[in-house]
Amino acid sequence: MPKPPKKEFDLRERIDKIKNSGLSKGKEKEKETDPNDMLLPLSNRIEKILGIFQGKPLKSTTMNYLILYDIENNKVRRLIAKYLEKNGCIRVQKSVFLVHSDYKKFESIRKTLAEINEVYDNEDSIILVPLNISDARSMKLIGKNVNINQIIDPPNTVFL
Repeated sequence: MPKPPKKEFDLRERIDKIKNSGLSKGKEKEKETDPNDMLLPLSNRIEKILGIFQGKPLKSTTMNYLILYDIENNKVRRLIAKYLEKNGCIRVQKSVFLVHSDYKKFESIRKTLAEINEVYDNEDSIILVPLNISDARSMKLIGKNVNINQIIDPPNTVFL
């Protein structure tokens, strides 16, 4: 007998299910890594970021935002990551997303994240930072071999 199709829940319904399951601070201490939390290869992430910063000039109604979070609960963290990706956010690192959107969409994302944080007992933090191009150009990167200057201001090359 085939399995019945999985019911699709929206983020709010999933968080309500977690809340109703009795989840509270300190009850879940999962240490395993989830394959769904895996990042795209670095070259793919750079390509997506380049698409934002080197694209057409921004309309005055759009902005770039960084969304950073520190969420203890694996289920909630996974659901929020999926929600952000579904809403067009680009995963830069495991807990850092970049979004290019208008204020209305960004505000909708912010309100949803605030509602989620209110639903269950936690000590999580979510930080939303507006990021203009000049700020992005002044970023410095330590660690992985990615030259942030090439992402923001790639060198011009002329072939003759």
